[in-house]
Amino acid sequence: MNRRELLTAGVNIMAVAALSPGARAAQSADAPILRKIPSSGEEIPVIGLGTSGTFQVGGSEAERAPLKEVLQTFFAAGSRLIDTSPMYGTAEAVLGDLMSPEMHERAFLATKVWTRGERSGIEQMTHSAQLLRSARLDLIQVHNLLDLDTHLKTLRAWKDAGKVRYIGITHYTVSAQAELVRVLAREKLDFVQFNYSPVTRDAEARLLPLAAERGVAVLVNRPFEDAALFQAVRGKPLPGWAVELDVTSWGQLALKFIASHPAVTCIIPATAKVAHLKDNLAGGRGRTPDARQREAIAKAFA
Repeated sequence: MNRRELLTAGVNIMAVAALSPGARAAQSADAPILRKIPSSGEEIPVIGLGTSGTFQVGGSEAERAPLKEVLQTFFAAGSRLIDTSPMYGTAEAVLGDLMSPEMHERAFLATKVWTRGERSGIEQMTHSAQLLRSARLDLIQVHNLLDLDTHLKTLRAWKDAGKVRYIGITHYTVSAQAELVRVLAREKLDFVQFNYSPVTRDAEARLLPLAAERGVAVLVNRPFEDAALFQAVRGKPLPGWAVELDVTSWGQLALKFIASHPAVTCIIPATAKVAHLKDNLAGGRGRTPDARQREAIAKAFA
């Protein structure tokens, strides 16, 4: 059973628990859940879009047409944040080519710097802006902390000059989270990106609380554990209590778990399929779980 079949079949946790059931129920099932970027107060929908793998395609119409439909659906739903990287092959160029002027006006474009040396970093970030067809990028992150101090110096200068709006850091493994904590504790940043899911909860111990304490927005990557979450629930019916959370799929249940942590700003699942995108976006609407329901979700995926 693949994800399509599953679809059809189917800071401070106390801050979540303190939200009354009535308040959660009152949230419109159609409106996207919005989160504020702590350093500015700007609001963005809690579900964004990743491009790793999915946007790494060639120039043919057959390869690009599904991605164009994904982008059209994404923006029509009111979503904004798209995360990419020079590390993702052709993804930046494909994204820049497929976005219309109207999409560019609404988009929150996040990319990364992934190289060594000041000059190389400047050249790479300049090239990213050209590929994405954007004179000013919304967010640039130091990818996997590579040559961190060098790139942060450049990024701060760029931010002061208005060439980038926000700066941050990223990683995608649990083993790197201790270093992310050390960087957050000493540096003034706007964003931090890392992995978090119902079955990988290490970030709850220190990283998520520290991000909240330091006023740093959190982007969550690998929310589905590279599809391993769906393998874990293959053949299992969706729990009956999922209806209490306006959930109709396992993917939505995982996203609701992540979105319910008050330190999480935006989740960036990657997809090249409109059906999966719509399902992901539904995970960013309606009611969110309280502390008890969060634990039930984690147990359901275990």
